[in-house]
Amino acid sequence: MRLLLLRHGQTQSNVVGALDTAIPGAPLNELGLKQAAAVPAGLADEKIGSIRASTILRAQQTAAPLASARDLDVEYLDGLREIEAGDLEMRSDKESQGTYTATAFAWARGDLALRMPGAETGHEFFGRFDAAIADILESHYETAVAVSHGAAIRTWVAARCSNTDGEFAGTHQLDNTGMAILEGNTVRDWHLVDWRSAPVGGAGLTDARAVDPTGESVERPAVE
Repeated sequence: MRLLLLRHGQTQSNVVGALDTAIPGAPLNELGLKQAAAVPAGLADEKIGSIRASTILRAQQTAAPLASARDLDVEYLDGLREIEAGDLEMRSDKESQGTYTATAFAWARGDLALRMPGAETGHEFFGRFDAAIADILESHYETAVAVSHGAAIRTWVAARCSNTDGEFAGTHQLDNTGMAILEGNTVRDWHLVDWRSAPVGGAGLTDARAVDPTGESVERPAVE
């Protein structure tokens, strides 16, 4: 299967750097709606048979224009949700952002017992995300799109692709409507074909002023 892991469009929480991970979450802002509207043209060459999105509003809104353009229904999968922030929910201070990304990216390096403060462990995150990917694989389409979230995509790709390592999650930026293209046929064995950090509609839809910890690269995150 060819799997396109697409990050959702921008929200106001992304602009201010708030750790917004709960359901339903903030809706797409004006730029986010433009990013979502540009997705169909950006993926025009892809033969998409299935579209899935997380149960968070911004992912569903991002998937909608593509689904309309391809005359496909969107199936919502809870496992594709963003990594839960728990006690850090909606915080935007540097310390909280650093704790969140350091914890998530430690999971990518194999420290799965580590718990996000007040939320899930790496085991729990990979369990639900893997289950969502298994569901997508069972569709048996040649190409599928899954609209998910920045930290979740970066962490899962780093751990599940044969040609990435644990540092990948922290060092690779993923802007809103950026995308990872993978090929594989089992949940835990994928090959990263392409990492497109800029919006699929073009770099002109990037907001360089946004403070966006779930999408920005960081230098070798670590947990004390």
